Amino acid sequence: MTFTPAPPRRTTYREVLSDQRFRLLFATRAVTITADALRILTLSVLIFATTGSPLMGALTFGIGFLPQLAGSMLLGSLADRVRPRRLIAAGYLLEFAAAVAMALAHLPVVFILVLVAVVAFLTPVFQGASNRLVAETLTGDAYVLGRSLSGMSSSAAQLLGLAGGGVAVTFLGSRHALLLSAGAYLVASVAVRLRLPDLRAPDKGPTSGSGSLVRHSWSGNRALFADRRVRKLLLAQWLPSAFAAGAESLVVPFAGRRGFPDGTAGLLLACLPVGMLVGNLVVGRFVLPATRERLVAVLVAVLGLPLLGFAFGPPWPLCAVLLLITGTGFAYSLGLQRSFLDALPEASRGQAFGLLTSGMMTVQGVGPAVFGAVAEMVSVGAAISSAGIASLCMAGYLARESRGARVGPAEAVGAS
Repeated sequence: MTFTPAPPRRTTYREVLSDQRFRLLFATRAVTITADALRILTLSVLIFATTGSPLMGALTFGIGFLPQLAGSMLLGSLADRVRPRRLIAAGYLLEFAAAVAMALAHLPVVFILVLVAVVAFLTPVFQGASNRLVAETLTGDAYVLGRSLSGMSSSAAQLLGLAGGGVAVTFLGSRHALLLSAGAYLVASVAVRLRLPDLRAPDKGPTSGSGSLVRHSWSGNRALFADRRVRKLLLAQWLPSAFAAGAESLVVPFAGRRGFPDGTAGLLLACLPVGMLVGNLVVGRFVLPATRERLVAVLVAVLGLPLLGFAFGPPWPLCAVLLLITGTGFAYSLGLQRSFLDALPEASRGQAFGLLTSGMMTVQGVGPAVFGAVAEMVSVGAAISSAGIASLCMAGYLARESRGARVGPAEAVGAS
């Protein structure tokens, strides 16, 4: 398999942000990610206070992610069949309406969960359209830097949303705090509707009938998975994140078993997104494009190696350092972005990006389940280390395949 040569020079963040269309998509996405984090935290607090059930609180946290893969599989082709401005603005408006309903309508808990699940089911459609538009707006290394900026802003926005959500719940109460997230969604929807050009969708195929839409989406996903290169690049982006999510899900029980001071678990969890931000900044800004692609296997190893230290029960300051280093390894994905974009058929890019995002959300739910089950059989520290071992195996396989086939790092993961 042949990869086009990487661009010889680095694009700068300033050059990427000089594009007006990207700035709009970037800013509105950052605002809505902040609103997502605030909404998730607020709903978890509200539903736990209403039911007193830890299970219901945890289900509230995860219900916004799990239906996304189903939505991508059944409706994903809409991202390439509807004008992007209409689709993206409508998606943010839907989230606004749902947040207002949950804040003001005093819905039963089961209705709240169903409403969150419905929004999550539709999320890959408008997110896929937004990501496709970014790919059409930025080319070459500018696209990779745009993804880097998106990764950094996502980490920062999640931290802001979680911190702001805690303050909002304390001073406003859960339902009024939900109105803050609703306002953020509305601002994003209006900004997209007023500032984004009304561009045409690339695919003008038949759109009549839900069956036609579902068949079109299903066949599009089958075609993407049938493409060996696309399939491997999807797995290359999904699996390391699943391992890291499995380790992250065990931080709280690890802190509890070790008897760490109150509040330590929250601090440890914050180390991962901080590390992600640092890694994306350094690798995106200071590493040449070709070098980024050669470093994919190394950075996947960085993602897993620090986790081995948890098997020895380190004190919490060392745990914080280990998780911070682990977070920097997420920059491995920057070395895959250009190859992934090049591998996609132009007419189904929106669907492919929706599949990438929804699959990422799904594996980040599966990872905790798998390594949580491991923790039931061994110590929590050993289970975290097993996630690190899985990442190291992935890195080793990726490096071996890269050397053996003399192809780019992105070719190294996956099954035929």
